[in-house]
Amino acid sequence: MKNITTLLKVLFSAVFILVLAQCTATTSASSENEKTFIVGPETADCTGVAPMKCLQVKENSSGEWTNFYSNIEGFTYEPGYEYVLKVKTEKIENPPADGSSIKYTLVKQVSKTKK
Repeated sequence: MKNITTLLKVLFSAVFILVLAQCTATTSASSENEKTFIVGPETADCTGVAPMKCLQVKENSSGEWTNFYSNIEGFTYEPGYEYVLKVKTEKIENPPADGSSIKYTLVKQVSKTKK
């Protein structure tokens, strides 16, 4: 009986450690796929497949504004505001020839400031 109790304790401990390790791995993986974007208050003329308007985006306050050719699912842009966004990135398997290989999804709108 003592051997069974000891075995159950060892098994329970092993399962607990595996569950804890999986939770940590999931958290790390999701944070690796998140970016912070600063979205400028104006769009800019740009050319993708055709002439279009691009969001102006940078990843930190000291960075340069760059054209953002994709859209951010769940985000509605309003001119005249600067946004700070947390965005999840996902690699797209077999993207269209004229499309991005990354899907961007809004996780959280951190701020919206009138400019």
